[in-house]
Amino acid sequence: MTSIASLAALSACLAASSCLATPAFAEDVDIAPPTIIVTGQGTDTSIDQSPATHVTVDAAQIATQINAVSVEDTLKYAPSLVIRKRSQGDNFAPIATRTSGLGSSARSLIYADGALLSALIANNNGNGSPRWSLVTPAEIASVDVAYGPFSAALPGNSIGTTVNITTRMPDHLDIRASVLANVQSFSLYGTDRTLPSWQYSVSAGDKIGDLSFFVAATRLTANAQPISFATLAGSAQPSGTTGGYGALSKTGTPIRVLGATGLEHHIQDSFKVKLAYDLRQHLQASYALGIWRDDTRGGVESYDQNATTGAVSYATSNNGATTGFNSGLYTRDALHFSHVVTLKGDAPKLDWQVTGTLYTYAHDVQNNPSPDASGPTANPLPAAFTGGYGTIQRQDGTGWGTLDAKAALREGAHTISFGAHGDRETLSSSTYGATNWLDDSTQGVLRASSQGKTRTLAIWAQDKVQLAPALALTLGARQEWWRAWGGYNDSYTATSGPVTQPIRTATGFSPKASVEWRPASDWTMRLSAGQAFRFPTVGELYQTVTVGTLLANPNPNLAPERARSEELAIEKHGRRGLLRISLFNEVIDNALISQTGTFAPPGGAITTTSFVQNVDRTRARGVELVAERNDIVPGVDVSASLTYADAITSKDSALPAAQGAMLPSVPRWKGNAVITWRPAPVVSLTGAMRFASRNYANLDNSDTVGDTYTGFYHYLLVDMRAVFHVNPHMDVSAGVDNLFNQKYFLYHPFPQRSFTVQANWKL
Repeated sequence: MTSIASLAALSACLAASSCLATPAFAEDVDIAPPTIIVTGQGTDTSIDQSPATHVTVDAAQIATQINAVSVEDTLKYAPSLVIRKRSQGDNFAPIATRTSGLGSSARSLIYADGALLSALIANNNGNGSPRWSLVTPAEIASVDVAYGPFSAALPGNSIGTTVNITTRMPDHLDIRASVLANVQSFSLYGTDRTLPSWQYSVSAGDKIGDLSFFVAATRLTANAQPISFATLAGSAQPSGTTGGYGALSKTGTPIRVLGATGLEHHIQDSFKVKLAYDLRQHLQASYALGIWRDDTRGGVESYDQNATTGAVSYATSNNGATTGFNSGLYTRDALHFSHVVTLKGDAPKLDWQVTGTLYTYAHDVQNNPSPDASGPTANPLPAAFTGGYGTIQRQDGTGWGTLDAKAALREGAHTISFGAHGDRETLSSSTYGATNWLDDSTQGVLRASSQGKTRTLAIWAQDKVQLAPALALTLGARQEWWRAWGGYNDSYTATSGPVTQPIRTATGFSPKASVEWRPASDWTMRLSAGQAFRFPTVGELYQTVTVGTLLANPNPNLAPERARSEELAIEKHGRRGLLRISLFNEVIDNALISQTGTFAPPGGAITTTSFVQNVDRTRARGVELVAERNDIVPGVDVSASLTYADAITSKDSALPAAQGAMLPSVPRWKGNAVITWRPAPVVSLTGAMRFASRNYANLDNSDTVGDTYTGFYHYLLVDMRAVFHVNPHMDVSAGVDNLFNQKYFLYHPFPQRSFTVQANWKL
C-alpha cells in the first residue's frame, strides 16, 4: 500500500508546477499569511494549538458569495466537504468528509461558541445529524474547518473534520434584522410543485460597562420537495389501479413509483441569548442559551387512481395495504435547549478556559399512522388522514453534556497545552401505540424502547516547540476511558421479553505528531500523523432495529474504531491568496458501518438484515488541491478546490463482496470553484460550481443504478449570487442555486432550481 511518505516527492512536484502556473504569487514573497480577526464568543484556539490543515470562512465571504438560508449552507464550498441538506428546514444534514460518507456523522465535530452541535448519540444521517438550527448565518462571525485527528485536544470523533462556528458578540450597540425568501420549482414523476420558504431574523447586542449581551430570534417557514417515494417491486401496478411510473431500483430491478411521501412543511423557531461579564482584567465569565422549536408535517401525494371509480388510490400492494404511504405521513414536534457556561482567563504566559455544555431534548415526538401491531386494527389511507390507529415515538430526555478544562503555558520555545475532558450521552427513545395518531393523549401500550448511556473521560497534553525560526515540532497524546451502561431494549413483538444489555468499557491511547517547516516566508510544509479512537455511540449500541415484524438491538458489543491518519500539506501563501496541496492517508480498523449480515433477534429465527457492524478495515487516501486568489484581475476574486479520494473496504469478514469496493457516499472526485466580481464598491456578483463523481450507497457497491430513488449519482451544480449595498445600513441580495436544474439523487431526491432573495438591515 502506498503510504503518505512515498507520495512526498509527487506532492513537491505538484506544488512546484502549480506555482509556475501562478507567477503572480511572486510579488507576495515577504508577506505573512493573512489573519482573520473576529469579535466573537467561542473556544480559545490559542490553547488548542491544532496542527491540522484549516480553512476559514468569515462573515464577509458568506454575505458576498453564498446563498445561505441556514448555517450548513455556509460550508457548501469548503474543500472536500459535502453537506447533505435535502431541503430548506431539513433537520438531518450530516457532513461527508475527505474519507467518510454521509452515514458517518460521529466522525465529525461541530461546535458553536463552545457548544457541541454534533449529536454523538448516533452515527447516521438521521438522529445523528448535527443540530445546525441553533445558529443562523446572520449571527456568524467566522466558521473554521480543521481536517483530521491531529490535535490531542480533540476526541476521536475528529477523524473526519472539526467545525468551529464563532458568532458575533458586539462591543457596541448592534441591532440587525433580515428577511429572506426562497422558492424552489420541483418536478419529478407525478409531483410538480412550487415550494416557497420564508425566514425572518432579528438580533440586538451591546456592551455596557463590563457586561456584553446578544439576543437573537429566527423563524423559518419552509416547504420541501418529497424526501421519499412509495414504490412497488416489479413493473405492474397494484391490482385494481392505474397510474404510476416505471423505473429501476438502485440494483437494476424494475420498480413502480406509486407516489411521493415525506412532503414536509416546517415551522422552526430559534432563540439565542449570550451574556459575557468581565469579572476583572483578563478574567471573563459567559453564558449562552439556545432554544430550538420544530413543528413539521409530512404529507403524501399518490400518482394512482382506482381503475373503476377514478378516485385517488393509496394501495402499495395487491391486497390494498397502504403501508408505503403511511410511513411518509407524520407529524414531528420538538423543543430542544442548549446551555454553555465558560470561564476563561489569560496572563502573559498562561491562558486557561473551563467550558461546560448541556444539550437536552425537552420534548421530541413523532407521530405516524400505522396498523395495530397486534394485527386486528388496520389504518389505511385515506382514512388515516383524519386519525385512527398509529404510533407515537418519544425521545424526551435524550441529550448530551460535556465538560472541558484546558490551559496553555508559553515558556521559551515551548507552548505546552493540556486539559481534561468529560462527556455523557443519553438515549431515551420509546414508541407507543395510539388509538388516534393525531392525538398524543390517546397514547397506549409500549411497542418498543431503546435506553442507554455512554460516557468518555479523557486527559491530554500537547507541546509545540519551536526548534528553529523555520521549524516547529508538535507532539501530543490523549488517553480516554469509555463506558456504556443502562442499555435496555424492549419490543411489543419480541417473545423473549425486555433485554438488559451488558455494561461495556474500553480505553484508548492516541499519540499525535506534526512537524512544520517554513523554507521561505511564503511557504509552509507540514507532515502530521495521529491515532484516534472513535467509541460506539449509544444509538449504535442500543437503538432498536426492525427485522421483519420484530424489533431488537443486534449488537451491543461493538468495538471502537481505531483510525491512523497522516497528512502532508504544502502551502504557498501571501497577501492576496494561497495555494495548498494536501496528501492524506487513513486506515480504520473495526470501522462501524451498517452492512448486511445474519442476525437472530430475541424470540426470532436467524435471518439476514442490515445493521451496524465492525468492518475489519477500511482505507482512504488521496490528494486535495486548494487555490485562492484575490484581485486576480482588479475586482475579481477566485477560489477552487479539487479532491481525489481512493476510499475502499480493505477487509470485511462478514461481507467479503465489499472488499475492494468504494466506501459508501465517498466519491473519487469532488470539487468546487467560486468567482466573485466587484464591478463597483457597492455591488458584488458571484458564480460558483460544485460537483461530485459517481458514488454508492451499498458497502459492496451492488447498487449499480445511481440515478434513481435510493441511489447515489454524480452531480454538477451551478450557483449565482448578486449583492447590492444600498447604504451603510442596508443591503439586498438575490441568487439562484442549481441554475441548470439538475435532477439528482443522494438516496433522496435533492433540490432542483431555487431562487433566494434577502434584505438585511443594521443600525
